Amino acid sequence: MLYLKNLTYHPPAAPTAILKALNLELAPNNLGLVIGPSGSGKSTFLEILAGLAEKTDGALYWRDQELTPEHLQQLGGLVFQFPERHFCGGTILEELRMGHPELGLEKVTEALQEVNLAHLPLHTSPHSLSGGQQRRLALAVQLIRQPHLLLLDEPTAGLDWSMRRQLVSLLAKLKTHWTLLVVTHDAGDLLAIADRCWTINHGELHSVEPASLEAKVIEPQPAA
Repeated sequence: MLYLKNLTYHPPAAPTAILKALNLELAPNNLGLVIGPSGSGKSTFLEILAGLAEKTDGALYWRDQELTPEHLQQLGGLVFQFPERHFCGGTILEELRMGHPELGLEKVTEALQEVNLAHLPLHTSPHSLSGGQQRRLALAVQLIRQPHLLLLDEPTAGLDWSMRRQLVSLLAKLKTHWTLLVVTHDAGDLLAIADRCWTINHGELHSVEPASLEAKVIEPQPAA
């Protein structure tokens, strides 16, 4: 279980706090969805959970252990909004072994099977993959680390309808083994697989029911 208690982030140069006393609970094998517009604090929130930025106040816990940034770096695996920009390997195999040169082919294959990419030759360049395949490869890179918590920043951004649906199906499968926290400005198909939902705006987090948000998404628009 992930717990956030009054999590606050107020860098010295900012006139007001970017994140304001956030409280959140997310159970294992659940998918939590944080929805908010650009500039609402979503990406900063993920950076703190990934141990890339340090909170100003409050506390984070995994079960009953309070987490430091070092703990968070081990606990979580962050997939950036456009992960293909962060690929460094010339091949899929090199990308998956980045930082793990001793990794055997069995572990590599297992990670690729988890994200439905095991059919691709390992010498394939990550930059030659489709957008949806690149997102799945970025997930595989994190799964190899065996994190407890998968953190995803706008995972469906820039994907067409078909690729979005494929990725949503994959995330639904992954939450049977991992806990997922997704931030997005456009919940869309993700609402159908979310166990918990929050909205974030101006650094304030509010819990909402997924069903109520889904109703708003599918509500017919009045004729012009």
